[in-house]
Amino acid sequence: MSSFTCTLAAAAPATSLISLGPVDIAIVVIYFLFVIGIGLYLKRFTKTGNDFFMAGREMTAWIAGLSFISANLGALELLGWAGAAYQYGILAVHWYWIGAIPAMLFLGIVMMPFYYVCKTNSVPGYLQLRYGGGTRALAAICFAVMTILMSGINMFAMAIVMRVVLGWNLHLSIWVSSLTVGLYVGLGGLLSAIFNEVLQFMLIWLGALLVPILGLYQAGGWNGMVHKIERNVANGASYVHAWSTLGHFSTNPMGINWVGIVFGLGAVLSMGYWTTDFLVVQRVMAAKDLRSAKMAPIIGAAFKMFVPFIVILPGLLGLALLPMKLYPQNYVQAHPAQHLFSYNEVLPLMLVRYCGPGLLGLGVTALIAGFMSGMAGNISAFATVWTYDIYRPMINSRAGDAHYVAMGRWCTALGVLASIATAYLAMHFQSIMDYVQALFSFFIAPLFGTVVLGMLWKRATKAGGFWGLLAGTLSSIAMYLLVKFDPPLLRYIALSDRAKPMADDMFRALWCFLIGVAVTVIVSLATPPVAAGELRGLVLGCTDIPSEKRYPLIHRPIFWAVLIFAGLVVLNILFW
Repeated sequence: MSSFTCTLAAAAPATSLISLGPVDIAIVVIYFLFVIGIGLYLKRFTKTGNDFFMAGREMTAWIAGLSFISANLGALELLGWAGAAYQYGILAVHWYWIGAIPAMLFLGIVMMPFYYVCKTNSVPGYLQLRYGGGTRALAAICFAVMTILMSGINMFAMAIVMRVVLGWNLHLSIWVSSLTVGLYVGLGGLLSAIFNEVLQFMLIWLGALLVPILGLYQAGGWNGMVHKIERNVANGASYVHAWSTLGHFSTNPMGINWVGIVFGLGAVLSMGYWTTDFLVVQRVMAAKDLRSAKMAPIIGAAFKMFVPFIVILPGLLGLALLPMKLYPQNYVQAHPAQHLFSYNEVLPLMLVRYCGPGLLGLGVTALIAGFMSGMAGNISAFATVWTYDIYRPMINSRAGDAHYVAMGRWCTALGVLASIATAYLAMHFQSIMDYVQALFSFFIAPLFGTVVLGMLWKRATKAGGFWGLLAGTLSSIAMYLLVKFDPPLLRYIALSDRAKPMADDMFRALWCFLIGVAVTVIVSLATPPVAAGELRGLVLGCTDIPSEKRYPLIHRPIFWAVLIFAGLVVLNILFW
């Protein structure tokens, strides 16, 4: 038995797998001090509401684009999708390619002009202009709940890292990291979050690349890894093909088919997340001009194409190289005496396997950076939506700008505390990604239908938008509860008795999107249309979008969007 295997066999939840040396500890401490220093420094530049909530709208395309992708690349992504790759194989890559890049390009080319031209501070702010206060309030409340739940997942993900690598107490790791995030976001607002996200983006790539490089070397390259997976896992061939196993629910480990991936994920969930989730859209709205706002998600899409190599590969390498079996999170929680490890822990386990002194400190810092990036994104988005879309219009609409900045800072602290309370919910799911996809199907899929109809269809009315969003949200929650209390009903939602929970999330998102769109259309046709003058700057055909013909082709966002989409097609063919 190898020394790594012996260490794992002896490890208990209260003990660490490895001890950090002085160099490792120094790297981690310097990082914490540096991010707090950034918050203190940037506090002097965040005096107005526009500074605190929108970073003064002065970000270049590159800064906004890196922050855009980094806000999504948190510990949740690093741990969650590495665990999903161990659980489902290379099918997890669809959440990066089909489930991200087309939507990011759509945001930049089609939707960003409307967000930017109307100068809204948030997605619910756009809904206020397009559909009125009722739709805005509903969307804002749903989004506030979702961001707190998502922030709690990031806390839980970081606690897993500290438990596996350092042996830290669950509560200690949650409080230390969350208070650090609350401090620097509370001081510098979105500006602080963006600059820290760019720093974290660099650290994540430096630290997270260690595992795939060293793991592939040990496995004998890609072909060697594939051979080991096929040897170690029953029907292992289904774990290493992205498309060829999606003809039927029973031929792949995810229990899903291509309809769920293409339509449920690609056309609904991903489009909804990347175009309406204010966590990521807020970063693009901070761009200095419309061209920068359009280029930011396109730049983000280029980097997103390669993220699977640092997120999905560790999970696949775990299938090939780890000497023990990993289990669902809820199973591990139910059997604490057995000292088992869950799918969510594959990345820190691989980190411990390959990283010695110095490298381990860099790797742990990368995971901490990822955690703080994800949590900071959720907390800053929550503060903005609470202040601009709930508190100001519903509670106190006559206060001065300084009052709203103070409210944003207080809201940051309250958001951190509420997130701590929700961190423990993630323990009751098989993996944190199953939890995340369930949340997205509740709040993101219905919202996308409402927003995209509002932008592209002039006939959509205020009543149609409100009732469509409400019907889509309630139908999604109802379908989830039906399957929760009567699991055999899954066959009716996912259209197969072989479907698994992830298929449930994808098909539930598709159905609630269609229900929301149908209700919006029916109610809109039954109510008086909105006057054309009220739609200027909000809807296709009523908005003057600045022309880009004066720029050379190579400087136009559409040129780079087409180039990136072509690269996406090539990648999907290579890993078919």
